[in-house]
Amino acid sequence: MEQLSGLDASFLYLETGNMPMHIGGLAIYDQSTAPGGAVTFKEILSFFEKRLHKARAFRQRLVTVPMSLDHPYWIDDPDFDLEFHVRHIALPKPGDWRQLCIQTARLHARPLDTNRPLWEAYVIEGLDNVAGVPEGSFALMTKFHHAAIDGVSGAEISAAIHDVSPEGSVKPPDEAWQPERFPTTAELLARTAMTTVKKPFEFASLVGRNAPMAWRFARGLMNKELQLTTNVPRTRFNGNVSPHRVFDGRSFSLDEIRAIKSRIDGATVNDVMVSVCGGALRQYLDSKGELPEESLVAMAPVSARPEEMRKAAGNMVSTMSLPVRSDIADPLVRLRAVHGESERCKKLTRTVGASLAAEVAHFLPSTTSGLMATAYGRYGLAKRLPPLYNTVITNVPGPNFPMYSMGSRMVASYGLGPITHGLGLFQPVIGYNGQITVSAISCRQMMPDPEFYCDCLSETFENLKKAARKPKARRGKTNGSGQVSKPKKAASKKPTRKRAAKKRPAKAARE
Repeated sequence: MEQLSGLDASFLYLETGNMPMHIGGLAIYDQSTAPGGAVTFKEILSFFEKRLHKARAFRQRLVTVPMSLDHPYWIDDPDFDLEFHVRHIALPKPGDWRQLCIQTARLHARPLDTNRPLWEAYVIEGLDNVAGVPEGSFALMTKFHHAAIDGVSGAEISAAIHDVSPEGSVKPPDEAWQPERFPTTAELLARTAMTTVKKPFEFASLVGRNAPMAWRFARGLMNKELQLTTNVPRTRFNGNVSPHRVFDGRSFSLDEIRAIKSRIDGATVNDVMVSVCGGALRQYLDSKGELPEESLVAMAPVSARPEEMRKAAGNMVSTMSLPVRSDIADPLVRLRAVHGESERCKKLTRTVGASLAAEVAHFLPSTTSGLMATAYGRYGLAKRLPPLYNTVITNVPGPNFPMYSMGSRMVASYGLGPITHGLGLFQPVIGYNGQITVSAISCRQMMPDPEFYCDCLSETFENLKKAARKPKARRGKTNGSGQVSKPKKAASKKPTRKRAAKKRPAKAARE
């Protein structure tokens, strides 16, 4: 039996009927590579059953403390039923991409059953008319509660059900799995009493460890070496979300992205994709007549997971407030500005420490967090309080080689994530086998046309690619805030007038 951390538990407390807090993915497979050229549902169940021991989240369920006096616990479910978690459905003909997106959105909108292990997997067959996908392919849509995994630990679960060849095999567990018994109420209350006694000492230790960081942070702000992102405009994505979801996504070439980033010294693949999302948001909101003058700001999760804990379950993340520079029309100038913003935010995160948020969450009171989340939505506080972010953009690198599951080659991989009141657009960036996919998950009322938004992503990428192919021109440097300074004008060697000759040095000095 293991207790949830404060950060893990917070995702349970945040969950309401309109805000299911699970993450997951949509992977598409070509079953022609499987033995016999096809996979049956019985074989899929057998495949999962042989790999359940590779990730604890598969068979762990929640046990809540009486009266929510403390965070819940994980135990191995004594009533685990694999066929409840792995389900089989099919698309009606013609089985195209739009049908798959609609079905994925519907499945993603449904909360998970908290009385069972917090995951589901849907095998969706009938993908006979999806561009770039072999006829007869199937999809696997997975859902795991955010209390159980983050992006990094989710990648480990993905690795548990994938191989590097169609003939992949898995080593059986060293010991047969044995479920745990449910703890009694007295045992749970006794554990709660012990953690309550220890918390003041743990809090004092937290304060002592982070006091030097707080001084460095304050000094950096006073010296203007560090800058906070404070000016966040309000958009259609900053209201209350409905229980209905939409989903769509696009795929881009990793080689083309690398060619683009080479135009800006120090730029990364993530910088390119953030600038593409910023351009798409600019185009999308402008088409609605809702484009703010200020740049939209993304919440960018940052892993705080040490190398020795890469295979641990749960969440170990912090966040950055990253302007996506939707206020800049020129695609290459926007990329340069996003790179500058990213460097500024990384410097801020290094100063504060990526693990601080997870440590602080441990001390949040379990009895009030859920009430606060409910009140936030019930009283429409998302519309009354200043927004902190406009969207979530999270980057999850994947393997740059083909992967197989159930003997079938993975053709594409898209991410899924939660949206919340005040933050109604989630954009996961997933890398796999020379491709980068960007998905858009939103509320149906906020984004009734996800296909159009993804067309904006594609158009923005093409514009950036064209701009990157142009010969390099002399450009100004990017300052710490991401603003691009104009290059200085060279003084003319032959002024046509004496008056101009006298004024030009003074003008040059001002420049």
